[in-house]
Order: sequence, then structure tokens, then C-alpha cells
Amino acid sequence: MPRVGATIRDEFPIFETATYLNSCSQGALSYRVRDAVYEWLAGWDANGAEWEFWVDRNETFRADLAALLHAEADDVAVTTSVSQGVSALVSALPLDGERNRIVISEYEFPTIGQIAHAQELRGAEVVHVCPDDDGSIPAERFADVVDDRTALVCCTTLSYRSGHRHDVAAIAEAAHAAGALVLADSYQACGAVDLDVRALGADIVTGGTVKYLLGTAGLGFMWLRPELHARLLPTQTGWFADEDIFAMSIADYSPHASARRFDSGTPPVPSLYAGVAGLSLVAEAGVPAIEAHVRGLATRLLDGLDELDARVPTPREPSARGPLVCVRSTDVEELVATLAREGLIVSSRNDNLRVAIHLYNVEEDVDSLLEALQENRHLLA
Repeated sequence: MPRVGATIRDEFPIFETATYLNSCSQGALSYRVRDAVYEWLAGWDANGAEWEFWVDRNETFRADLAALLHAEADDVAVTTSVSQGVSALVSALPLDGERNRIVISEYEFPTIGQIAHAQELRGAEVVHVCPDDDGSIPAERFADVVDDRTALVCCTTLSYRSGHRHDVAAIAEAAHAAGALVLADSYQACGAVDLDVRALGADIVTGGTVKYLLGTAGLGFMWLRPELHARLLPTQTGWFADEDIFAMSIADYSPHASARRFDSGTPPVPSLYAGVAGLSLVAEAGVPAIEAHVRGLATRLLDGLDELDARVPTPREPSARGPLVCVRSTDVEELVATLAREGLIVSSRNDNLRVAIHLYNVEEDVDSLLEALQENRHLLA
């Protein structure tokens, strides 16, 4: 029986004092993750150097994350963040020739936009794809600007600004027809949306553990289509990207044959302990069960927002959204602060109130939020 909703809620102490609906910013802390961090400290205290076990934690996370993505461990790089992984990725792209265009959507996290524009120093041209009036970015918008000059197309699987879900497969089809690679940043989806990376269509998929994977900051991943391993040779690298990390050679550059060539330096050990523990909670519940649970609660929320005549940029169609529902506000910072005083933890981006639902939320959470929004209707657009 999957542990979602009330059956898992007692793992997360924050619900003793608050209604937590902010997993798009950070997942709630579980007792299991807290215990794992204490385990790291206790082992360090008892044994001093635990390098072999720390390296094992790195490989455990790689394997567990690969299983969650329906992938192979050799196709996953363990990173400290999406920034680190994508910086290494673009370092492997020759951008000083004819194929120097990077296409990004307006819904990318600053990580992607900033890294893309940094490549202008290497001769890249960066093109932005803007949303339609309804907030969606149809695949045709990408197809309009992708051509034989395009090296990389970046699209979020799910927008952190609006809750829209990209049609990654259609975007990838257009990009591949022009010979371009596709990066799908899936930080806002992984752990709450069932992702089969091969079926998704992208060549590279990134994410991290601080949100729906229930870990902490400082740990991420980058999956690469296995056919790319030999083709992409990063110049941004580190010790753990070597073919033999314990050879301790400084005589040459010998990147690993697998996606490990996109690992970096010393692994983020404390975050690995937390990450493995958080992943175990997600895996035990099962992402398909989490996705179904979240979909039902999001539908309940959207129905209630309709009754309030609220303006909601997030699509109603379940296949076009995920765990994040956004609501327009006339003063979103005041609304977030007011809800916090009432014990409802949410967040904002632009003029949108962000409500992020996860495996530990229940119907009462949604109803409490709707009641509070009714009381503060003057702050809704």
C-alpha cells in the first residue's frame, strides 16, 4: 500500500504546527532525513575518515536516482547542483563555429538563463522563446527558432513560475530534426511526476533533491542519453569525473567513459546522506501513486479557486500541469505573509501565489487554504 497523504504525514514534524504547501521551494523535513544527517555525524565522530563509505553513498544515490528515472546508473552524473551539471555540459559544446545558438524558454530557472548568456563570451547566440497569452509555450514556438545553427535547446519540464508543463517530446522532435540537443530541467517535476527519461524525449535531464525528492540543498543530478557519453567531452571537470578517482594522477585528462565524466570534485557528503534518505521515502510511496494523489488534490484546489473566481494561470488539464498551482494576486507578498500568520506556508513568483502539493498533503490542507483565500479575497486578482 503506497504511503501517501495521512499515512505518511507523521514522518514530517512541520505538520504539527503548520500547513505546508511549499514543496516547489523546499520539501518538508522528515525524521528519516534528520536521522540520516545524524548518522553522517556519528560515523565521522566514531571512525574519523570514512571515505569508502562516503564514496559508497555517492554510488547509492546514483543508483537510487537512476531507478526513479527508469534509467541506468552509468547514465547519471551526481552533481552539487543543476548549475554545476549544466556548466559542465555547455563546456563540452563547441560554440565558436556555425552551430552556436542556444534556445531557452522564458520559464527557465535563472541557472539556465545565466549559464546560457555566459556562453556569449564564447561566441554563442542566445534566443528566448516567450509564452502565449494563456501562459503556455507551445512546441511550435521552439520550432520557429530552432535551425541548423542551434546547438542546444533548453525547456523546463514544469515551470516554476506558472505550473505549466512543456511538451518535451514535441520540442525534442523539432530540435532533433535540426541536429540540436535538448536539455529538460526537471527540478520542479522529479519526485512528484513519474519521469521515464528515455520516453521524455530530451537528451539531458537535470534536477536536484531540495524540493520534491525530500532531501536538502547541495545535491543534484544530470542524466545523459548514453549515446552522448563519448561525444561530449567537458572541459569543466573535477576529481570524481576521472576514469579512476584513486589513481591520483595529475599527468593527463582521463574522463570516465560513462556520465560520471560530468561529476565534479569531492562529493557533497552531508547532502548525500539526506538525499538517499529522502529518495527512499519517494521510492517507497512510488511516484505513480504520488502523482495520482497530487493530481486529485490539485483538482480539488482548482475547483475551489473557480468558486472564488480567482485568476489561475496554471492549466486545468492534468497532463498540462503537475504539483504546482499558481494564483494571481494584487499584492502577492502581503498575501504570502498573511497566510503565513495563519499557519499556511506558501510562496510567490512574480504576481503569482504558488501552492505546491506533495505526497504528505491531505484534503484538509487544500480546504484550509481555500478558506483563508476566501477571507483574503481582496488580495486575489
